[in-house]
Amino acid sequence: MKTKKRVLVCGASGFLGKNVFEHLSKRDDLVVRGTFLVNRYGRINPDDPRFFKADLTKEEEVNSALKGFDVVVQMAANSTGAKDVKERPYIQVTPNAVANSWIFQAAFDNNVSQVIFPSCTVMYPDSDKPSKEEDLDLNNISGPYFGAAKMKTFSESLCQFFAGLGRTKFTAIRHSNVYGPYDRFNPERSHVFGATIRKVVESKDGKVVVWGKGQEVRDFLYVDDFVRFIELVIDRQDYKFDIFNLGSDQPITIAELVQRVVRVSGRNLQIVYDPQGPTLGTKTSIDSSKARHKFNWQPGVSLDDGIAKTIDWYRQNILKNP
Repeated sequence: MKTKKRVLVCGASGFLGKNVFEHLSKRDDLVVRGTFLVNRYGRINPDDPRFFKADLTKEEEVNSALKGFDVVVQMAANSTGAKDVKERPYIQVTPNAVANSWIFQAAFDNNVSQVIFPSCTVMYPDSDKPSKEEDLDLNNISGPYFGAAKMKTFSESLCQFFAGLGRTKFTAIRHSNVYGPYDRFNPERSHVFGATIRKVVESKDGKVVVWGKGQEVRDFLYVDDFVRFIELVIDRQDYKFDIFNLGSDQPITIAELVQRVVRVSGRNLQIVYDPQGPTLGTKTSIDSSKARHKFNWQPGVSLDDGIAKTIDWYRQNILKNP
């Protein structure tokens, strides 16, 4: 009988971690477990024996957590929205750099075969031309995401370093804005997609307020498409280390996103722009052709379909359980 791969999802109580855990757990060829530190949004049942608590900024707890696993998907991170990026950017830097460092070293020390690390796209400069992986200039990183971007590129370098030691294979994923079920929908802490869904679905006065002028540009990827790429990496990785952009490759402005969410929701709402609201003014445009060519991957959920799926999930799970 073929031995099942043992997969650890670090940060299984988070938005991405929860989705990765759920999808991988459906596979008969994998044994999936997950770590959590806090369960702020109640996404998991902490009494479920498949989950265990671990502070991934502490060396001893990380080493204990990773023992006996073949694959580690490092989804644990301190992440937040535009308000904190402007007012407290450091909360995305120190704890994440420490956790990633211990996890990557422990993976090597414990003979883990694969580590998958979701980086992000904040290290790319604003550009109308889609950025490829090799376009990144490490000496030209600036803007409101400077700290988070440097932390991510440092973590990617650690992946490359440990992969070069020959025992563990690493994949870093520079994904665009992922959205879908289990996202955060609190306007104070969520990213723009989750905040917009809540504002539109729960508007009581016939209006939806957009922070800034709505001219920021983002690339949105439905979470199922993100998880499907992770599955392809688990099954087909044949390299020691590599980095892949992952997005829809169809960037849109925030103003257009809000218009589409309103239209798909079926509500008749007036869109009002608040120029005093926290906004970052950044533009995200990436080229995911490397992931498409290497793994024959492509997004399967259009933005309108993803909006509809997310609104339906929100109404069924959040509004019914306030």
